[in-house]
Amino acid sequence: MALSNSTSPRNAETDVAIVGAGPVGTLLAILLGRQGKRVTLVERWTQAYDRPRAVTYDHEIARILATLGIDSENDPAISYHDELYYWKDAKFENLQIVDWQSTSASGWRVRYWFNQPQLEKRLTRIADGLPTVTQLRGWQGVALEQDADGVTLSLQRNTEEAGAAAENRTLRARFVVGADGANSFVRKSLGIENEDKGYFFDWLILDMIPHGPYDMKPAQWQLCDPKRPTTIVPGGPGRRRWEFMVLPGESIEELQTPERAWELLKPWGLTPDNATLERSAVYRFQASWAKSWNKGRCALAGDAAHLMPPFAGEGMCAGVRDAFALGWRLNAILEGRLGMEVLDSYTSERLDHARHYIDFSQELGKIICISDEKQAAERDARMKVELAARNNQPVPTDICQLGSGIWCGESAHAGELSVQGLVQARGKQDRFDQAVGQGWILIGLDADPAAALTGAQQRQFASLDGMAVRVGAPGTACDAVDIEGTYARWFAQLDAKYALLRPDFYVAITAKTPEALQRRFDKVMAQLHLQTAPAEAMA
Repeated sequence: MALSNSTSPRNAETDVAIVGAGPVGTLLAILLGRQGKRVTLVERWTQAYDRPRAVTYDHEIARILATLGIDSENDPAISYHDELYYWKDAKFENLQIVDWQSTSASGWRVRYWFNQPQLEKRLTRIADGLPTVTQLRGWQGVALEQDADGVTLSLQRNTEEAGAAAENRTLRARFVVGADGANSFVRKSLGIENEDKGYFFDWLILDMIPHGPYDMKPAQWQLCDPKRPTTIVPGGPGRRRWEFMVLPGESIEELQTPERAWELLKPWGLTPDNATLERSAVYRFQASWAKSWNKGRCALAGDAAHLMPPFAGEGMCAGVRDAFALGWRLNAILEGRLGMEVLDSYTSERLDHARHYIDFSQELGKIICISDEKQAAERDARMKVELAARNNQPVPTDICQLGSGIWCGESAHAGELSVQGLVQARGKQDRFDQAVGQGWILIGLDADPAAALTGAQQRQFASLDGMAVRVGAPGTACDAVDIEGTYARWFAQLDAKYALLRPDFYVAITAKTPEALQRRFDKVMAQLHLQTAPAEAMA
């Protein structure tokens, strides 16, 4: 099927239909709706699920949420703990220490804790305020057909809900995104297969609301006891979570009863008299991914595209990254700036990135999910030696690079999340994203970055609504004052003078000279499949 790059609506009722109104789908609807795109958000259930699921996110997600005005440092629904993350053996001796205490290079803390229903309500309220976003709740997809100019989505009322009568309708969209969970209707309709790593562990999740202050030290840790591997972490302000591995031979039905939950919680000082059991459920931790995340005018995001064990706290984070990566691509395609080919880089970049965290989470699980005492003793001895060899210093969180795509491999730091510092710009002192903005941003350290491009390249950059920002030390002529010297240190580390940042905050290019910048700029522009010729971009 030949796909059309035409920007005309072609009788489409909506620009993008998003199936699934969880945090991933709703975030994508916001990112598109804020740019005036017509979005239809299709959700099977009329009411949002009001129980906790994800409870943590990292610095990159905090950076993304900040673009919506959600400040993870000063929000009553979000918390953080200035503590390290410990893994301990059955004797409560340290096996591993991870740095969840620092501020990341991207300007936010490494780790935050939250309540997912509260975050979803916040996102839904933002979406409700966007006039071009329509929400269809109580509807589910039953068929999908796409052609060169759009996608026809057949919908059906969800009659599993009380009082819902059978009803059918169709929806014509220019693009469809499946953010509809692990059993994705969109993925199945597209015939996209899953790659399953055959990784299955059942864990009991207990979400608790203590009736008063509950001081757990450390606040976030893993108990690697073969008799019952256990995770103990915050669940957002005023909440705590315990996760207990289901042991061989145990009954899942019996384990998730309230009586059994209170029995497991008794050693931790929680009883029905001093706490509320908000949720008790057994989840199967899995590791899998869709083999492709885009096909024609359709794409996948969130659990529809990947599943990972929770041991790295990156499951929902990966879905939020999906929405952010799709958002700028779809906005640009719908505006006629980029060709549809740019969706292929969504798969190549995000699939490899998510696989890194799937593999990482699975390896952590292999360490944690040991119920054999002999194997656990061998693990404990090995990990204690490794910890002592680095003088009990915490290991930093890892830096993950995108898969191949819209970034230049010969550039230092390209394909990685950009550094962010405190700047003074436009009469405002804040993190760079909030003071300067978001989009295609070309930074020059003590240099005019636009002047380093050729005339044709300047016109290409203008066609992307790019911003050229000269960063300099206090007292110098610049667009953004590098208040704490963050950018001076970063560029010195890179041995560079220029950096091109993408709308998702990833680095596309770094370069030391105008010649190197121009050469690498051309490579990235070619990967974008620009639809506006340089001569037309100034019109």
